[in-house]
Amino acid sequence: MEQHVGSSNTSTISIPGAYKAQAEGPTPLKDLNNGHKASEAQESPAAPDAEQAKHRDGWNNDIEFLMSCIALSVGLGNVWRFPFIALENGGGAFLIPYLIVLILVGKPVYYLEMLLGQFSSRGSVKVYDFVPILRGIGYGQVLATGIVTTYYATLMALTLRYFVESFCPTLPWSYCRDEWAPSCLDSAPQQGSLLGVGGNQSAVRTTSAEFYFTNIILREKTTIDDGIGYPSWSLSLTLAVAWLIIAGIMFRGIKSSGKASYFLALFPYVVMLILLARALTLPGATDGVLYFLKPQWHKLLEPQVWYAAVTQVFFSLAVCFGNIIMYSSYNRFGHNIYRDANIVTTLDTFTSLLSGIIIFGILGNLAYENNTTDISSVVNGGPGLAFISYPDAIAKFKVLPQVFSVLFFLMLFVLGIGSNVGMVSCLTTVLKEQFTQLKQWHIVVFISITGYLLGLLYITPGGQFVLNLLDFFGATFVALVLAIFELVAIGWVYGVKRVCRDAEFMLGIKTSIYYRICWAVITPLLMLSILVYMLVLYEPLKYKDYTYQSGVYVFGWGLSAFGVGQLLIWAVPAVRRQPVELGLWVRIRKAFEPLPNWGPADPKTLKRYQLHVEQANVSSMFQRSGIWHKIYDNIFG
Repeated sequence: MEQHVGSSNTSTISIPGAYKAQAEGPTPLKDLNNGHKASEAQESPAAPDAEQAKHRDGWNNDIEFLMSCIALSVGLGNVWRFPFIALENGGGAFLIPYLIVLILVGKPVYYLEMLLGQFSSRGSVKVYDFVPILRGIGYGQVLATGIVTTYYATLMALTLRYFVESFCPTLPWSYCRDEWAPSCLDSAPQQGSLLGVGGNQSAVRTTSAEFYFTNIILREKTTIDDGIGYPSWSLSLTLAVAWLIIAGIMFRGIKSSGKASYFLALFPYVVMLILLARALTLPGATDGVLYFLKPQWHKLLEPQVWYAAVTQVFFSLAVCFGNIIMYSSYNRFGHNIYRDANIVTTLDTFTSLLSGIIIFGILGNLAYENNTTDISSVVNGGPGLAFISYPDAIAKFKVLPQVFSVLFFLMLFVLGIGSNVGMVSCLTTVLKEQFTQLKQWHIVVFISITGYLLGLLYITPGGQFVLNLLDFFGATFVALVLAIFELVAIGWVYGVKRVCRDAEFMLGIKTSIYYRICWAVITPLLMLSILVYMLVLYEPLKYKDYTYQSGVYVFGWGLSAFGVGQLLIWAVPAVRRQPVELGLWVRIRKAFEPLPNWGPADPKTLKRYQLHVEQANVSSMFQRSGIWHKIYDNIFG
């Protein structure tokens, strides 16, 4: 889809030593026009950023960047969310809207964010130097990322506890306790019928795995009207271990996290292949896989299916949270991110399908053991899926269930750590750019301690109520609204035409019509339609059957308003920084223009870029100025 043209910035070097040499200094270049110089107004502001660029870390080699992106984007959502989102939305038929949305939203936005980060060598906030009045998008995304980081670590704490308990001679969730009888059904294999509704039972019985997760692990309450309670001491310990591991990986920034990325990205696939081999050899596995892949074509006409596809791609790839911009900002100028974006987005989809086959192979066996053909009846979806349905299925294994339990939860833990490291890296980069005098380890320790203390909220008896609330109001809603503003800011304020010009300057690649149309029209409209659809169908948020008190909803919408309100909060100083002698409307218009030092971090490359922009601006002065021509020129120019 891309046409390559010559560029002095491109290189295919991926040898660590050669990479380092390039990172330390630009390749000598013949000056295209020695008689031209950038204006003083353009050169002088570049000095602070140039000084910062000298001290900015970089990846040890190209592969570390790719592995880190894989570890970030391939996470828990692929393993436990995708298979059941697919199941609820048409099985194999869901793959069609999912792949369409991946092509129209996932790949274009992933590549776009990689371009911005690498081109500017700026983190997820400073990258908005290209449109200073909208810098609040970056700050709002940091808020959403911070909220996700705190509760994501508590999922790691739960996973770690299950991992440790997998070494017990008898899996502790495989059998019922006396106090749970008679409504409890052992998750371990039973003689005779294993159905949730026994032959003489008049009520549906709950598995011991669900009782164990709800009553022993979470100690969950039925309501939080009287408070959320106190943290679990055992989960407090596992949460501390999770944060210690994250802090250890992040201690030296991307220099240390880059080295860890090989393990974080590749190890889960080793476990997946082991589980795949085992799952497909179980009796009844074929029925489960066919059930997962069997299309239900009528589902394609339901808007809910397309909504599910967009949200799955959006959150699975972690686009519009600032993480991808941050990772690519540490690349050398000219690195082939077009290739990497295609690799990561394709691998993300492959992993989702692979995990779906594994999970439904296991569930097919579970249905076989239950003497039923209705696979949907042997499992429950929802947030507790990884800690109820999967442990329940593992407990059904008659031969060494502990081995599969250890492998499964170790895989989940590594997947989660990889994603969490990416989110923490995003936060540390923003703080490092704001407070340049602070050392990396100071920032990491601060974030880890803060994240741990906030994480204690989620491991109380009412913790899942809090998680559900903050996930929707603080992360999902805020991220979706800001994603639309981000796409409009890049595609129409800065302009698709200029993005393509920057990409050609950096990579020597002429951007195809596919990317241009997606960036300008299709992706923003799809995201906007998803937001409208969500608001039209909005019902007050619930956790299970519990409706929050009215004050909690006020807090939730207040949190959303604070996240989205960053747009206004940071727009005011951007306007005030413009020259006072200008009128208000002129100052506002100027705040939509890139800062004078916007561009590559290297001073010599920045001068060449500024000359490149000047020449392009001169040639554009002779074009027609009609509105329709401007729209056409922005997309196809």
